[in-house]
Amino acid sequence: MTQAEQMVTISSKGSTFEGYLAQPEGAGPFPAVVVIHEIFGLNDNIKDIARRLAAEGYVALAVDLFAGRNRTICMLRFMSQMMLSPLKNDSLENLKDALTFLTERTDVDAERLGAIGFCMGGGFSIGWACNDNRLKAIAPYYAANPRPLAAVERICPVVGSYPDKDFTTSMGQKLDVELDHYAIPHDIKIYPNTRHSFFNDQGKSYAEAASRDSWQRVLSFFQEHINAPVVPVKD
Repeated sequence: MTQAEQMVTISSKGSTFEGYLAQPEGAGPFPAVVVIHEIFGLNDNIKDIARRLAAEGYVALAVDLFAGRNRTICMLRFMSQMMLSPLKNDSLENLKDALTFLTERTDVDAERLGAIGFCMGGGFSIGWACNDNRLKAIAPYYAANPRPLAAVERICPVVGSYPDKDFTTSMGQKLDVELDHYAIPHDIKIYPNTRHSFFNDQGKSYAEAASRDSWQRVLSFFQEHINAPVVPVKD
């Protein structure tokens, strides 16, 4: 059960955009996760993911990157960003400002932060994590890789979930190899007999077994890399 659910306004680059905030019961401080939507925007499915994270003890902020703008124009802009400047673009700046919004809250532990993203949002999470060391772990689903892929040398731990026979399948496989190369902690899994957006339980491609397994992997990975207590360094 969550203590509170509300829409919030986030300042970014001289403008504002909205987000859906779900909080656990209690005073905290809690670890926090930014939730990044796919092309369907900040819908009930994404809000439900934020609530599920809050039920697990995370302050969850599901951002609205469309922010009331024309969706088609936004998608063209997002595709251009991911193709031409995947490691530095306005959307990543929005996400960084969303994380700053969380760190300024008294119920958030600014040392325990992560992100989860789907399709477009998963791609943004990878590019973002290559350039923001505040993130301790990310969970991309069926995500595109940034170019150059070698940028993941700077990334935090990754738990990734991909369907087979999808345009992102090979990207997940290549990411797995690259993270091995740089000894970045990771758990990449390809789910057989699943399709794009298999985690969306409100969509036509929902795959219950894969969704349930991937969620448990995400929670376990986040518990290890975000939610674990910090051990003081002895002199």
